Amino acid sequence: MPAAHALAQLSPLVIAHRGASAYLPEHTPAAKALAHGQGADFLEQDLVLSRDGVPIVLHDIHLDTVTDVARRFPDRKRADGRYYALDFTVAELKQLQVSERFNPATGGAVFPGRFPLARASFQLSTLEEELQLIQGLNQSTERIAGIYPELKQPSWHRAQGFDLSRKVLPILERYGYARREAPCFVQCFELSEIRRLRGELGWAGRLIMLIEASPTGDDGTDYEALCLPSGLRTLATLVDGIGPPIGRIVTWPAGGSIRVSSLVADAHQAGLLVHPYTLRMDQLPDGCASADDLHRAIFRDAGVDGAFTDFPDITAAWLKRAR
Repeated sequence: MPAAHALAQLSPLVIAHRGASAYLPEHTPAAKALAHGQGADFLEQDLVLSRDGVPIVLHDIHLDTVTDVARRFPDRKRADGRYYALDFTVAELKQLQVSERFNPATGGAVFPGRFPLARASFQLSTLEEELQLIQGLNQSTERIAGIYPELKQPSWHRAQGFDLSRKVLPILERYGYARREAPCFVQCFELSEIRRLRGELGWAGRLIMLIEASPTGDDGTDYEALCLPSGLRTLATLVDGIGPPIGRIVTWPAGGSIRVSSLVADAHQAGLLVHPYTLRMDQLPDGCASADDLHRAIFRDAGVDGAFTDFPDITAAWLKRAR
């Protein structure tokens, strides 16, 4: 695989959030191919494990918000009423039809204006299948798009007897993504797993510490402490950047002007990149009047190094005009 020094130097980066998820069901091969064609610099992969230990590209550990699992396997739900990817083999997961995200209780689409429910045919992908698709597109288009895998709830997986990171990292290495100069950022919300990646598992590639809007994570990660200058300096010994929600960077107070926090400046002072999530033109932050205002606030006022977007084409076009 070609080295990606030029890609690594691009700033700000357009990071396709679950692919071109505003236009096609999230994390499907079609959504990734469209995002590649729309000029995204990086394509995101959320990763969970199947029952046979294969990394699957899926945003949640549950299946019932983006597939027809409840109809095809009605007797496979757990006591909490949810259907877990970890309870299905890859062969079984491949039987599922993937759709636009919906509310299992009502059946209604989360984003009604996006790709219609129960239209066309989409499947889940394994990590290896997705890497083959992206590298194939990189070759055929002669344009490198990087990857941005997220380890989803690794502590939960270990509690279930599965080690997500130990399954994912060898695949990334086999496809040439373990080198620091490779077009790859590995991300995770769990500080304990970030430390494990750098220490016990010896990951030498680039890492991003994801930050939640809430003060602490389910695994006990203290996000408030991490966002302090002292916390950011500590993170800089482990990771290359942070991925906070937009609300930790900019807000639009009622009746007032935009408010930019010190988080980006503090992170840059510590030597960290900042890649916030998520730009959605059909779900603007409270008080934000337009997509143009959102992009201006994130990229120009706050000065981030890249952003996750459901609309890679719109974000890429805005940045092209702004450069």
